[in-house]
Amino acid sequence: MISFFKKLFGGGYGMPIYVISGLPRSGTSMAMKMLDAGGLGTVVDGRRTADDDNPKGYFEDERVKHLHEDKDKSWVKEARGKVIKVISFLLKELPDENFYKVVFLRRDLDEVLASQNKMLVNRGEKSETPDERMKELYATHLQQVENLLSVRPNYEVLYLHYTSILKDPLENAKKMKAFLGLDLDVNAMAGVVDPDLYRNRKEAKA
Repeated sequence: MISFFKKLFGGGYGMPIYVISGLPRSGTSMAMKMLDAGGLGTVVDGRRTADDDNPKGYFEDERVKHLHEDKDKSWVKEARGKVIKVISFLLKELPDENFYKVVFLRRDLDEVLASQNKMLVNRGEKSETPDERMKELYATHLQQVENLLSVRPNYEVLYLHYTSILKDPLENAKKMKAFLGLDLDVNAMAGVVDPDLYRNRKEAKA
């Protein structure tokens, strides 16, 4: 049976665009680094350099941040056959002229918030929204994104969990490879995962 993806591939979409997505501080930079190490071309501009919050780098392209306001998004199709990082809030802004294979990173929301708050402290800033309210907003947002990805015909998605990648990077690298359908070096992918960077983990309940 010919897959829907193959029908799309032959119907003018060209090569898929591979997307790493998730909430900020959910492991998206780590996943980008894995795919880069595995041999997949990355769409990055190098403007945002490594720092204490992301010692291994951010792997971003500044143009992504303006998807919600730019009328001309023709540049996105240049990412066909490569991987680009797009935070969850901007997935809906990607133009429909492409086929997207999305690896979506999930992470415990308490850990996401702890990591985000630490980043704000490092920048001398403070969130104006209480954590519990942010947690509610994020949970609603993630459900909306999941609904969106389930109905868009030009999207395929693989959900992975941040903690699982840190515990078993090789197994998760294999899942990425199988989902993306690419000849990636899974050992190299697993080799760049650094468990020491798991610095905002949720304490296990007694």
